[in-house]
Parts: sequence; structure tokens; C-alpha cells
Amino acid sequence: MAYVKIGKLVAAHGLKGELVCKHELGQKTSLKGLEALFTEDKNKAFIPWFIEETRIKSDTEIYIKLESIDSREAAIKLTQKECWLPEENFKKFAAKSAPANLLGYTITQHNGPLGEILEVIEQPHQLLCRIEVKGKEVLIPLHEETLQSINHRKKEVLVELPDGLLEIYLG
Repeated sequence: MAYVKIGKLVAAHGLKGELVCKHELGQKTSLKGLEALFTEDKNKAFIPWFIEETRIKSDTEIYIKLESIDSREAAIKLTQKECWLPEENFKKFAAKSAPANLLGYTITQHNGPLGEILEVIEQPHQLLCRIEVKGKEVLIPLHEETLQSINHRKKEVLVELPDGLLEIYLG
């Protein structure tokens, strides 16, 4: 099963074990109907946390009460953990415009495809898309100067990269 990172548990809220999840779903949501969200352990295994209750805090934050987390101290132990959803759940809750929807798209330049987007990293003024080219990890910046177009039907992102960018990664 594929998982998509949706955000991070950023704070404990109150005394009964509630948490604040800061998400990147691109729209206001309470995750209504979602049974569980996942965190990753040290062995890269995904641990399910079953949801008792959620409510909207803001456009990008949700209050979440998880089963078996009944105190502020227990909640604090989960803060700073990234939150993940199974891919099919992510598609239900994410806005079409959410950057994580680009996962699986192919980055293409005028002379052909470079690679499939394996991870989307959000930064203040750009997105970084992690791809693999010739077995090496490459980070492709997406912002006004590099992004030419996105074709959702073909699942392609057309870019114009600065001279020398690929050579930095590929030697």
C-alpha cells in the first residue's frame, strides 16, 4: 500500500490528549469519515492511529483525538511526527490543487522525460520535487521561472531548468 504524507502533528491541545495536525491538503477539512492516520516508526513501518474525533481549527489545521491517547503527556510524545494517509484516502480529502497530487507525475523537459515525482517538498516560495535520474536523487524546483505547464490528463509537469542544474546532481 502506498502512503502520502499530509502534514505533521505540531502540538498537544488541552489536557485530554488532543493533538493539532498541520496539514497540506490544500483545503479546509475535518477528515470526517477517516478511521485512522499513520505515523512512521524508526524502521520505516507505518503505525495506524485510530481517530476518535476531529474538528477544524483553521484552513490548514485540525484538532484530532486519537484512541488510547488520553493525556497531554501522551499527546506530547506524538508531536513532531509526520502524518500519512493511504493513497486512496488522500485522494478523498486533498484538494485537486494540493501539491502532493503531483506524486507519480513525470517531470519533462523540452528534450524528453526526466523522471517520476517520488516526493513533493513544500517550501515558502517553491516546491521541490524529488525524482531519480540515472539512479541518483535529483531535486527539481517548481516556481514561476521553472514551471512551464502541468498536464493532469497526461500526468506530466513540463519544466525549463536552469543550465547546469542536472549536472550538479549527475556529475
